[in-house]
Amino acid sequence: MEVRVQAGDFDLGQELARLRAGDARVGGVVSFLGTVRDMNDGAAVAAMELEHYAGMTERALEEIAERASARWPLFSVLIIHRVGPLKPLDQIVLVAVAAAHRGEAFAACEFIIDYLKTDAPFWKKEQTPQGARWVDARVHDDAAKARWETR
Repeated sequence: MEVRVQAGDFDLGQELARLRAGDARVGGVVSFLGTVRDMNDGAAVAAMELEHYAGMTERALEEIAERASARWPLFSVLIIHRVGPLKPLDQIVLVAVAAAHRGEAFAACEFIIDYLKTDAPFWKKEQTPQGARWVDARVHDDAAKARWETR
């Protein structure tokens, strides 16, 4: 399991190759890559700033990865989340898991991103033509997380 919170970008191909390197047990790698959109809630987004609570954020992400690993037989988990100033098209977050089978890998990856969106202490501020605005929590993210609690 690896968790990184960083300002710098990452190379998606290198990260996925490293996740499965040399492990012949891996039958499937599933990843989610989140990027900055140029529109949100009907407004143009010129830039975004991501803030976090250092130390607490990493612990929250590690706990989410541990919960996924306890629920599914995973060989490895990688979570990278960027902070600082970002522009449209920039990569924000990578969640990747390696498992013997695709079903476990897909479920675990979705579980991790659903919990990350609600439980990790990140704050987003967008720059729009109307000025800066903080992005509120979304009901849809809470609903995505809640469905795992009933399974």
